[in-house]
Amino acid sequence: MKTGVLLVNLGTPSTPSPRDVKRYLTEFLTDGRVIDLPPVQRNLLVRGIIIPKRYRQSAALYKSIWEKEGSPLLIHGKKVEGLLQKRLGEDYRVRLAMRYQSPSIEEGLKALMGCQKLVIFPMFPQYASATTGSVHQKVFEILSKWAIIPEVRFISQYPSHPHLIEAFAKRAEERDLESYDHFVFSYHGLPQRQILKGDQKGICLKEKDCCQNNPTCYASQCFATTREITKKLRIPHGMWSHTYQSRLGKSPWIEPYTDVVLQNLAIKKKKRVLVFCPSFVADCLETLEEIGSQYRQEFQNSGGETLDLVKGLNDHPKWIETIESLIHDNASRTSLRLPSER
Repeated sequence: MKTGVLLVNLGTPSTPSPRDVKRYLTEFLTDGRVIDLPPVQRNLLVRGIIIPKRYRQSAALYKSIWEKEGSPLLIHGKKVEGLLQKRLGEDYRVRLAMRYQSPSIEEGLKALMGCQKLVIFPMFPQYASATTGSVHQKVFEILSKWAIIPEVRFISQYPSHPHLIEAFAKRAEERDLESYDHFVFSYHGLPQRQILKGDQKGICLKEKDCCQNNPTCYASQCFATTREITKKLRIPHGMWSHTYQSRLGKSPWIEPYTDVVLQNLAIKKKKRVLVFCPSFVADCLETLEEIGSQYRQEFQNSGGETLDLVKGLNDHPKWIETIESLIHDNASRTSLRLPSER
């Protein structure tokens, strides 16, 4: 009997056309874990304001990064699927899925039906309710309808796994690190209210350096990744900054904001900056366009000269090795069943 492995990333429109981007954004933003407002309020906001205002602009941005073979996120994901299958061998069956759009989680799980065990691997190193939490919830919803539910392992987070840190370090070493004045570690942001909802210690945004001492917190896990990468690469403390990007709306998000930090670095005469995006394991809109185009232009307009981006892990051998290690570790442990099967 085989062990099924479901790799899950966030998602991508099937084409950069306005119609397909609108479909993708609607599914994504109406998820209650992404915009955690009451359903009526969320739908009015998304369908009545955000989507009509943004989908054509977003389609143009997707078109700017689209490759001949399709979406970079999907291209790299399919490569990872194939390479991981080869490494794991015939005792495993590997499938790629997207939380939103295609290939769907339901399609992926259906392809793994008949496996004795399932390992669910969200491709997000740091846990957040809006990403990993949403993937897990969707898997529960689908499997709860199966007549025979296999044993299941959910991998929730791996922000400082040694192989992951080595993979990011290897990518960074493709650059001449000594030529940069400063390094920025940019993570996808979250509204502060979502951080507070996940606070199990009662210290978020209340205690100094709370993000250094709360291992269940998304921001704390991001700091752990930054800490280990800087340690691995021996980047002195004063030469790096930890930031968050991609905020949406007017409510406060976790700070500091990447675009603001980059502009301040330029004003402070930091001419050459290298940006890491360790919450994204594959090149995508947020890295290639937001950082690599939009923020680069803003940095240069503020007086900076060079803003480079550390390439995503994509299908790097060390990333495949990281996934393989985590799969083996979790598949060998005592497996879990859904609550209805206990």
